[in-house]
Amino acid sequence: MIKAYGDFTEMDIQIKRAYESADPADGYRILVDRLWPRGLTKEQVACDLWLKEIAPTTNLRKWFNHDHAKWAEFEQRYRDELSVNPGVKTLLDKAVEGKLTLLYGAHDTECNQAVVLRNYLLTQQ
Repeated sequence: MIKAYGDFTEMDIQIKRAYESADPADGYRILVDRLWPRGLTKEQVACDLWLKEIAPTTNLRKWFNHDHAKWAEFEQRYRDELSVNPGVKTLLDKAVEGKLTLLYGAHDTECNQAVVLRNYLLTQQ
């Protein structure tokens, strides 16, 4: 029997660049980018699922363009998108089952959609 998300005190969700090697400790690996990471094969990414529909819309991604000055507004706009995105349920269901690693391709490890997505999922507990 699967418990409701709120019955858990903590979900084990981490983020990792798709360019880093897979590790058994990653648990279930989900690529959360709309675009496949440049130059990587399916074997190199080693994701269990590519959930591209959870990524920011193309318009939002292009507007942000990794501009740190737009970070706060990007976070809010992406959270608004996530509030109506059915992919959130998929991620929460997987997180309830065990450790979850969200994979992303951006060079910036602090200001990218996976950071926002992880924080958003953790607030859904």
